[in-house]
Formats: sequence, C-alpha cells, structure tokens
Amino acid sequence: MSSHNNAETAGAAATPGKARSGTRSPVARFFQATELDTRLLGMIGALIVLWIGFDIASGGVFLTPRNLWNLSVQTSSIAVMSTGMVLVIVTRNIDLSVGSVLGFIGMIMGVTQAIEIPQYLGYEHPATWAIALAVGVVLGGAIGMLHGYVISYLGVPAFIVTLGGLLAWRGAAWWVTSGRTVAPMDGNFKLMGGGVDGAVGATASWIIGIVACLAIIALLRYGRTQRQRFNFPLRPIWAEFTLGAIGCAVVLGAVTVANSYPWPRRIAERYAEANGIPIPEGGLFISHGLAVPVLVALGVGVVMTFVATRTKFGRYVFAIGGNPEAAELAGINTRRTTMLVFMVMGMLCAIGSAISTARLNAATNAQGTLDELYVIAATVIGGTSLAGGVGTIAGAMLGAVVMQSLQSGMVLMGIDSPLQNIVVGIVLVIAVWVDTMYRKRT
Repeated sequence: MSSHNNAETAGAAATPGKARSGTRSPVARFFQATELDTRLLGMIGALIVLWIGFDIASGGVFLTPRNLWNLSVQTSSIAVMSTGMVLVIVTRNIDLSVGSVLGFIGMIMGVTQAIEIPQYLGYEHPATWAIALAVGVVLGGAIGMLHGYVISYLGVPAFIVTLGGLLAWRGAAWWVTSGRTVAPMDGNFKLMGGGVDGAVGATASWIIGIVACLAIIALLRYGRTQRQRFNFPLRPIWAEFTLGAIGCAVVLGAVTVANSYPWPRRIAERYAEANGIPIPEGGLFISHGLAVPVLVALGVGVVMTFVATRTKFGRYVFAIGGNPEAAELAGINTRRTTMLVFMVMGMLCAIGSAISTARLNAATNAQGTLDELYVIAATVIGGTSLAGGVGTIAGAMLGAVVMQSLQSGMVLMGIDSPLQNIVVGIVLVIAVWVDTMYRKRT
C-alpha cells in the first residue's frame, strides 16, 4: 500500500515537470540540449551586427577577405594577452602594466636581434629569432614574477603595483635606446607578424582546418565518453552533431576567407618570375592562407583553456577568485598561485610583444600604448567578472575580436583617434554594467 502511494506521489511530481518541459519554446529546448553559453552567443550576435553595420557604413569594405584577414592579424596580440588577463581578473586582481611591459620587452627583443646577436652570430642567423623570443619570454616571466611577489608577499594592491609598472616600464623602454626606434627585425622573426611571408598558404591552411575539425569531433566524442563513465546526463545525439557541424563550419569558413585573400599583384608577379611560373591573362592568384600570428594566438588560446579548465593550477585560480578565504583554508597556497598568475601574464605579454614587434618590423618607444585598455576591455566584454571567480579564455579572445573590430571599423569610417578612445571607454563601462546586471539576475 505504501509502495503504491509512493508511486502515485512520484507520478504526480513528475507530471508538472514534464508539462513545464513541454511548454518551453523550441529555442529554449535547443539551448538546453546543446548546453551553449547564451551569454557567449549574445556576444557573437552583437559582433555580427557590428560587422554588418560597419560593412554598410564603409560601403562594403569591412567584410572583404582583405580586411577580415588584417583584422585577425591585428587582433592576435591583444587576444594573446587577454587570455592571461582572464586569470588575473578571476583572482580579483588587475594588471594595468601590460601595454608598457609589451613595449619594454619589444625594445629588448629588438635590441637583442638587431644589435647584440649580430656581433656574435652575424645578421640573419637561423637561431636569431629563437634567441630573441626566448629572451623576451624569460624577461616577461621575471617582470610578472616581480609584480606577483610584491602583490602577494608584500601586500601591495595589484592596482598600485601595476599602475607603477605602467609608468616604470614605459620609461624603461625609452631608457634602453634613449627613445630611438630599433629596426629592421630578423627575417625569420618577422614571420610572427603576418604579411605575405608570415602566412602558411592555401594548402597548409586547409590541412590545419581539417585537423581542427577532426579535433572538434574527437573532443565531443571524448566528452560524451567521460559523461557516460561518470553517469552524467548526456546530450542528445542530434545536439552533438549540431555542435560538431557548427564548430567545423566556423573553422572551414575562416579558412575559406583566409584563402580568398590573394598576394598583392606585384609581389605575385615577382614570385612567378623568380620561379619560372607562367602568369595567366587575368593575373596570378596566390592565397595568403592563415596568418602565423593568428595560429600563434589560437595555439595560446588552446593551451590556456587547458590550463584554466584541466589543471590543478587552473582550479586553484578559480577557487581563489570565488572565495579567497575558503581557498586558503582548503590548503591552497594563494600567495604562490597569485604570483604564478602574474608570471604567466608577463610571459604572454612577451608573446604579444613578439607579434606586435614583428608586425611593425621595428621596436618603438610608443609600442603597446593603451593596450592595457583594450586587453582589460576585451576580457570584461568576454564575460570575465571583475568580482572574480568567473571567466573563460574563449570569451576573452572573442572580446578581443570585438574590440579590434570596433577600432578597425572606426578607422575605415575615418573617425579620429580621440573619438575612438571615447567609444572604447563607453563600451568598457557598458560591459561592466551588463556584467553587474547579469550577475544579479543569475
């Protein structure tokens, strides 16, 4: 009798749940089944609207393969640094020095390859680019460790430490060469900046795209296997196929756009003459393909996503951001973890500096000016909460695309630089306000 009553009770309880599920809209059921981040999708929607608006305003110039390819290259440096800023902000800190650190490290790498190394190895030595990059990464790690040590062990607020760093490292960049520009860079080093030589071509781009699609499918399959292993709820098969199709479509679409941007006509003709290639009547079409700095940024994004979501260090970072006191009581060395976060940020500044210096083919005293604004804005727009504990690497990189799209679109429209800064500042304030409203609702 008791069993019969329990069954009736369970059935009665289940009925409203089924009814509620049935009353959900198809869109809500789709999002529930695919588990897509609605906030991230909202940002993608805003980016699409932004692109269409700028394309109309620029007379169809914005959405051309040439502009989109250049946009991806220009975004790379900010995207790399924004992946580190996610960890910094998640731990309830801030780093205002990233632009100045980028400029200082860029000057050191420039002097290393243009002045110091040639004294011993000569110009254009095959190892020059690797040595210069290694010097930059080590220096960036040391600067980040210094910032982290002062913040973690000496108790000075991150805002003050990195504000001091913003001023100090910018002055140090000038002091290295007394304000002189250092150029040109090593030929192999310049490949990290994009351009005709700094792209992998059509064939390699398609290979990379196919490998990326296979990786997406493998990750989806692995995730489903892990859910089965630990008895977690499974996504419907159609949702798995939908996610795979969307991911592969994005990857192959990006490759198609990159391969649609040809070399400049004169460069293609010189290449054809040097290699005995006949030039067709309509001209020789040679694709740029994916740019090296874009591949570097994507590689950094993958590595940082793994670090943030699959390592003990990443779990510690989010635990500290969620509740520092509880994290310390749980046995996490919060001071060391915070110092390591700033060390990682410094190393990523070095990689961003390498991309920026290579793209300019010079190291200048003004390099990286206001980059801290764009990096922080990209991170916050990407969903990282200034209250700490919440953030994604993919969101920050998408935020970097949004910020660079804003700047690129305003340049195409002929908007003056001061007004561009006003717009960026307003966007940053709006992003923080949206984050505050979102947190209150959820």
